[in-house]
Amino acid sequence: MPITPATATHRSSNGTAEPILLELVDENGATIGTAEKLAAHQPPGQLHRAFSVFLFDEQGRLLLQQRALGKYHSPGVWSNTCCGHPYPGEAPFAAAARRTYEELGVSPSLLAEAGTVRYNHPDPESGLVEQEYNHLFVGLVQAPLRPDPEEVGATAFVTPDELAERHAKDTFSSWFMTVLDAARPAVKELTGPSADW
Repeated sequence: MPITPATATHRSSNGTAEPILLELVDENGATIGTAEKLAAHQPPGQLHRAFSVFLFDEQGRLLLQQRALGKYHSPGVWSNTCCGHPYPGEAPFAAAARRTYEELGVSPSLLAEAGTVRYNHPDPESGLVEQEYNHLFVGLVQAPLRPDPEEVGATAFVTPDELAERHAKDTFSSWFMTVLDAARPAVKELTGPSADW
């Protein structure tokens, strides 16, 4: 679940550009090392830590985002509210809150852990592989969105029925249904029976 272009770097404290590193993990989620972001996604993929966020409004509608067309991986597809990778040593919860604000310009009014899921999803379009140990989070959003156009092409709040209609006609990320299904118990607890998730 990429969060920046493949060629991106970030600035270290001394101002020099450094490649973005991901945290490699074993099958139990224990850290075993790091890898450069693009290298971790080259086939067959290296298992690394990631996160997925599902935010809902007060009516129990899920906030979807359409990934910006400029993204190197899965551009233009619809997906969950926010997803990405913690920096090595960064807590997944902190990374989820940080990236939600960076991508959507809003901080969740509530954010709670919703378990983990491990998957292997090749992306036929790019040839890259999502080999991830994914930390799931659910929460509420109550402030107006201010999406970063370099990250987000569009947003939509959807009910379960509207999601089913959209999923039948639009292209979604390869990981979307895997992470949604894994988060569903926490989603139901958060939104209540009337939202019908």
